Amino acid sequence: MTNNNESNHKQFYIATANLLNFANPNRLYYPNAPAYTNHEYEHKLRGITYLLSKAHADIIAVQEVWDSEALEALAVSLGFKPEHVVIPLASNDSVNSYTQGNGAQNTPAVGIISRFAHLETSLLEEIVPKAVIDIPDVGPYQRFNRPPLVLRVDAFGQPITIITAHLKSKRAFFLRDEAGNLLEDMDDPNIRIRAKLRSLCMRAAEAASIRLSIIDRLQHTREPLILLGDMNDVTESVTTQLMTETGEVNYDKSMRDVALFDAARIQARYGWMKDVAYTHIYQGMPEVIDQLFVSEEFLPDSKFSLGQVERVDYFNDHLKWDYADRVIDHGIIRAKIKLHN
Repeated sequence: MTNNNESNHKQFYIATANLLNFANPNRLYYPNAPAYTNHEYEHKLRGITYLLSKAHADIIAVQEVWDSEALEALAVSLGFKPEHVVIPLASNDSVNSYTQGNGAQNTPAVGIISRFAHLETSLLEEIVPKAVIDIPDVGPYQRFNRPPLVLRVDAFGQPITIITAHLKSKRAFFLRDEAGNLLEDMDDPNIRIRAKLRSLCMRAAEAASIRLSIIDRLQHTREPLILLGDMNDVTESVTTQLMTETGEVNYDKSMRDVALFDAARIQARYGWMKDVAYTHIYQGMPEVIDQLFVSEEFLPDSKFSLGQVERVDYFNDHLKWDYADRVIDHGIIRAKIKLHN
């Protein structure tokens, strides 16, 4: 990543992509989903490689991955090395304490591919006590369903903390027994509302917990942080704003120290792109639920600025393809970030 032009040297691309149940071939990931054949796996690998190669990203956050081997194959096909992959909860390494080498279990994992040196890796597994709430008919929500991944990297000598998350979906959460059998009538509209309320409460607890973890890392520090991933709700939603608290800055400038900012809204160029962007089509309507937020250190007008978001791009043409041709069902969002010399 060397460049003779110093003004261009300290810049990088960072992207996020939901890979739609990316798993090794011939392995069951959900009981009701058939395993990929070798042919289907290779087709999916080639298709995702094609889409992500257009982003030319140096850091890629991914969601819905079941096997580290599959993600490493993707990384290599994009010009990375296997050791650039971090995805502990989908590991195929037999010594991994989380998976014993069997990959992700019950639910897919999030991961990060980074060309930059890895300084620190951790998972946000437990909901921070202050964010624990009772889910209707379930009880205290104390653990993330899909733990966010924290990776601290060295980008041209500047440490940057990257957090990727995949929050609880809007899909209704119906009660089931230990064998997975439904305990509720999914067709009853009154029960369906209560099931959607459970999902909202879970997503809110996860968002609040991430927020509290972010505050711990940002408060009274000058080290930048980037939060990105599949947030399963739009930027202005209550749960997303719970994580970022961007709006609070309008009333209290000191909040800049711990707030996060939508990269699409603070980019130096192509600001109109945010008005035509979408990363997912939900019930026929396009929306942005895959997002990228940055800390104050990437605000160009901050006295603590270490760089800026040059531009944000959305790669979503594949969402217009026939469903059978789509290897992923989310758009890819990418930001170009330039560090000051």
